Amino acid sequence: MTRVQSLDRALDLLEALAGTDELGVSDLAARTGLVPSTAHRLLGTLVARGYAAQSPASGRYLLGYKLLELTSGLQDRLGRLRAAARPHLEAIQAETGETTNLVVLEGRNAVYVESVPGTRSVRLFTEIGQAIPAHTAGSGKALLAWADAAALLGESPLPASTPRTLTTLEELREDLARVRKRGYATDIEEHELGVACVAVPILDRTGSAVAAISVSGPAPRVNADTAGLAALLRGHADLLAEALLGGGGQD
Repeated sequence: MTRVQSLDRALDLLEALAGTDELGVSDLAARTGLVPSTAHRLLGTLVARGYAAQSPASGRYLLGYKLLELTSGLQDRLGRLRAAARPHLEAIQAETGETTNLVVLEGRNAVYVESVPGTRSVRLFTEIGQAIPAHTAGSGKALLAWADAAALLGESPLPASTPRTLTTLEELREDLARVRKRGYATDIEEHELGVACVAVPILDRTGSAVAAISVSGPAPRVNADTAGLAALLRGHADLLAEALLGGGGQD
C-alpha cells in the first residue's frame, strides 16, 4: 500500500494536537520526529485549511473547527447505528448474561462503539472507543471476512496478542473462509487468555459488513455454546440490518 510522506506527517501533527490543548512548533516537532521547519510549513497548510489554528495570545497551535465539520456526518451515522443496536445488545445480554458489543472496522483495528456489560459473576467490561487488532478478535474477524483483509493488514507477520493469535495471512485467510461459510466468527483466547468471543456481521444491501455484534466472556462458558450464541446473534443481526435499511441508516 502506497503512503504519501507529507500526508503522514500532517496527520502526525493533527494526532499530536489531539492529545493536548495547544503546542508550540518545537514541542510538535519533538513529538512527531519532524524538524521544526517542516512542522512549521505543514502547520501553515493545516491552519490555512482550518484543520489547525494558531492562538493569537500564545502563538501555539491547536485543533481547528474544520475537523468538527468532517466528523459530524460520521457522528450522525454512528449515532443511528448505536441507537438501533442498543435494544438488540440488551436483549442478547439479558438472555445470555454475557457482555455484548457493537464493533466497527477502522483500518486494521476493530473499534468498540457500544457495549452492554454482562451480569454473571465473572464478567467482562468493554471500554467504548477501544481499538484492538482486528485479526485477534471474533468481531474483527467477522468484519474482515467481508472485506479485503490482505489490503488492510498487509503481508507481513501479524502481531500476536496471545500465543493463540493467528499471525500469518495464510492462517487468517483460512479462518476467514470458515467464517464466511458458517456466517459467524470466533476467537478462542486469541486476544486475551481466558476470554472467548462469538461474533456475526451486520450486512448492508451490497453484502458488505457495516458492523458486527458479539458476545464475549470466560472461555469455558462461551465455548460451551458457540453454535447457540451464533444463532442468537445471527437473528438479532438480521433484524438490525432490516431496521437500518428500512430507516435509511445504510445505503
